[in-house]
Amino acid sequence: MRALVVYSHPREGSFTSAVRDAVVDKLTDFGAEVRLLDLYKMGFDPVLSAREHEDYLEPGINRKTLEDHVEPLEWCDTLIFVYPTWWYGLPAMIKGWLDRVMLPGVAFDMPQAENETIGPGLTQITRLGVFTTCGASWWLTRLIGAPGRRTILRGVRLLCAKRCKTAFAAHYLMDSSSDTSRAKHLRRVNKEMDRFLGGKRVREEVTA
Repeated sequence: MRALVVYSHPREGSFTSAVRDAVVDKLTDFGAEVRLLDLYKMGFDPVLSAREHEDYLEPGINRKTLEDHVEPLEWCDTLIFVYPTWWYGLPAMIKGWLDRVMLPGVAFDMPQAENETIGPGLTQITRLGVFTTCGASWWLTRLIGAPGRRTILRGVRLLCAKRCKTAFAAHYLMDSSSDTSRAKHLRRVNKEMDRFLGGKRVREEVTA
């Protein structure tokens, strides 16, 4: 298993970073190869520039300044996003990552004839996960429509393998959370990762 974790939070030590660590630990314990893209730490610019927009439809050219993000995306068979939900949706870093990295010739193929739609380009990805936190309650998030969750688990999933397995876990009412609720959520993340990965697998320890 080759797992890419795309992580976004401006402050290390946040609860979102604890969720990230739980996800990465589970992947490592399962024996997966793991790559982590920490967008803030990398100084990722979420803004699609005028030049990038001009080159957007040119496969090969459109990726030349983004290889450190495109190459891991093409490498992975498991893609997981860890981020805080802001205003019911994706934070700018994650939305910008999708805008700039999910490129024609990488994530999808452009239509070749009139009235055609795009074709999937990430068919090597068989697992897609979202682990997030929400300041709002579950019912209010659902009432608004949970646009962040839909963008990834519906929109991005359409670009992946046909039977792509999904995972989702959110801590709602994060702004009024407690030590107890946060600990409970981390246990939920661990259980969801176990289900997502298809059961527990312990790393082989090399002994002398």
